[in-house]
Amino acid sequence: MSACGAAPRQRSSRVATADALLTAVSCPTVNVVLVRPQIPQNSGSIARLVAAVKGRLHLVGPLGFSLEDRYLKRAGLDYWPLVDLRTYKSWGEFLRAHRDCDLKLFSVHAGQSYLNARYSVGDFLVFGSETRGLGPALLRSRPGLSYRIPILQPGVRSLNLSSAVSIVVYEALRQARVV
Repeated sequence: MSACGAAPRQRSSRVATADALLTAVSCPTVNVVLVRPQIPQNSGSIARLVAAVKGRLHLVGPLGFSLEDRYLKRAGLDYWPLVDLRTYKSWGEFLRAHRDCDLKLFSVHAGQSYLNARYSVGDFLVFGSETRGLGPALLRSRPGLSYRIPILQPGVRSLNLSSAVSIVVYEALRQARVV
């Protein structure tokens, strides 16, 4: 059962229009939340991923770019009509809109591996900006729900944001038996 009360959808072989797909995402497979993203190409790439898995993208500001940015549009290619996008001016506004959601935070500074998380359909997967991450105060606010992707080479500080989101999204979908 999903976070919004519906069982995961079965795959369909018929091709749907963009409008039909957006309507079908009333209960997204996954919610990807980007807090203060800075690089439009990363957000565009993540938007494309979210569209591919029938998820929902939440952009929490302030954003480091305009939603009209040509790099953002280019990275998302012609998939933007398939993106279920929600925007918020601040983290506080996001929290007010999603009081009872299941948040899982991802940061290079978290203690436990993303593989230890138990994912369900509709979970909210929260990632910070490329330059600052989520910040220590936010991570401290949900210590048991903060996860990291292990990096084996000590000289590598972090992964690219769009790579990190991809890794976690597909693990979440695998556990939820969506893929």
